[in-house]
Amino acid sequence: MAGCTAVIQAGKTSEMAYAFTNRCGAYNRKGEYDRAIADCDQALKVDPSHAEAFVDRGIAYLSKGQYDRAIQDFDRAIQTNPKLDHAFSNRGLAYDFKRNYDHAIQDYNQAIQLNPSMALYFANRGNAYSRSGQNEPALADYDRAITLGLNSPTTFYDRGFIYLNKGQTDRAIQDFDQAIRLNPNDVNSFNGRGVAYGSKGEIDRAIQEFDQAIKIDPNSRDAFSNRGLADAIKGQYDRAIQDFDQAIKLGPTDASAFVARGEVYFSKGEYDRAIQDFDQAIKLDPNFAPAFYHRGLAKQKKGDKAGGDVDIAKARQLDPRLGH
Repeated sequence: MAGCTAVIQAGKTSEMAYAFTNRCGAYNRKGEYDRAIADCDQALKVDPSHAEAFVDRGIAYLSKGQYDRAIQDFDRAIQTNPKLDHAFSNRGLAYDFKRNYDHAIQDYNQAIQLNPSMALYFANRGNAYSRSGQNEPALADYDRAITLGLNSPTTFYDRGFIYLNKGQTDRAIQDFDQAIRLNPNDVNSFNGRGVAYGSKGEIDRAIQEFDQAIKIDPNSRDAFSNRGLADAIKGQYDRAIQDFDQAIKLGPTDASAFVARGEVYFSKGEYDRAIQDFDQAIKLDPNFAPAFYHRGLAKQKKGDKAGGDVDIAKARQLDPRLGH
């Protein structure tokens, strides 16, 4: 950065666009995005066709969450130089964050075509496939990224998460193991590994994993919620309620946590408190079928068969799989 500043202060016009752009990139790496944008602005005043300045400014806007402005800059970079693979990749990230996964995948395709040895591009495309529910191409991309040498805990976690959703728990655990070896403080992988052990019926091992996740991050809502579910399976209802209380405190808009706590109250025979939780879940998400279903069961337990039948019918309208 000092060298860039020296060039800028010397006022060497032929080098200033590169100096401003390089310093912009350095500010990006330091997380000083406003200063990065200011430098790229200056670079583009000197040279309005400087493609890398558009890319670096786009990265700064991307990091600030200003995705549309980022896309505009990546568009300009690509118009100026259609062979900038990292411009396509970063534009793909911006579309990914906007949940426009088809557009993101198209950009990652182009980035990979331009630079097929860049492992990160495969990992990013895998994420877009995964988020759009396309598990098989996501797995193929994660495999390719890892083969190309991307030894990232995030990539192993992402692949493990897909294996978990596919019911391949042993393969999921292997990936979570590797992610934790690479990053012993990877809360997501401890959570994922706990869920995997839970699905294998190893509840005590699952609780150990959630305990470790909470030790690393006492604000991990997922860890408290997952441990609450494991507690409930073991019949430790009071401890489960404590965990769901904390999960709700950390995520008061999570309808599923209210349903989970309500189910525990139901198991304890505390139907009024269960109904209160199901009511809150429905208030947060009026289309959350499990909340209607379990509220219907609780109403029936209280002798309100008609009210229970209405709720259960509503639940099955929203999700025909419930209760069958």
